[in-house]
Amino acid sequence: MEGYIINLNKVKDEDLIVTILSKGSLETLYRFYGARHGVINLGFKIDYEIEPSSKSTIGRLKDVIHIGFKWIHDYKLLRLWQDFTSLFYKHLKEAEELGDFYFELINNASKDWNKQNPKRVAIEAYTKLLEHEGRLHKENVCFLCSQKIKKSEITLLRAYLPAHKSCAKVAHINAHGIKELFENKSTLFLNDEEVDILWNLLLEGL
Repeated sequence: MEGYIINLNKVKDEDLIVTILSKGSLETLYRFYGARHGVINLGFKIDYEIEPSSKSTIGRLKDVIHIGFKWIHDYKLLRLWQDFTSLFYKHLKEAEELGDFYFELINNASKDWNKQNPKRVAIEAYTKLLEHEGRLHKENVCFLCSQKIKKSEITLLRAYLPAHKSCAKVAHINAHGIKELFENKSTLFLNDEEVDILWNLLLEGL
């Protein structure tokens, strides 16, 4: 089966506890250290098998094949990718049922990661996630004071909640850009400075 590594924890003798997001499931598996094993890392897409363990509730990760990206050797792109994919671990680790949505979201983002500013790809993907989970607030009402927001005063908080820039103490984001993002999942009308603001909000957690 195929999946994305969204968390790695080192244990004794360089062994690893690996969390993998696959279609419809989140797997936590044990990987023994050894010279025969290929290198795996956070954010990697892999093909793998699970070997049940008679001594533990955690299965063993085996027969791992790394499915590389065209941009995998670009350190800047990889670093941003790892920052993005690692966010899914905290967000999903308590989930009981996943479906295919989260796997497909990451998979589609990986295909576009080197085609434009990857921060834009991540922001657009995150907006789709918020909508999927019913957390995308399109009303121009301030999350902090519950008053209507004028176009010239709007900004976003964590989870892209709308707010007055004076309430949030965050720089203004143009209303047209926010509307395009929320309605069409596009950052087309956001400038690079606004994209950086939204990227930093994203890093606070999904």
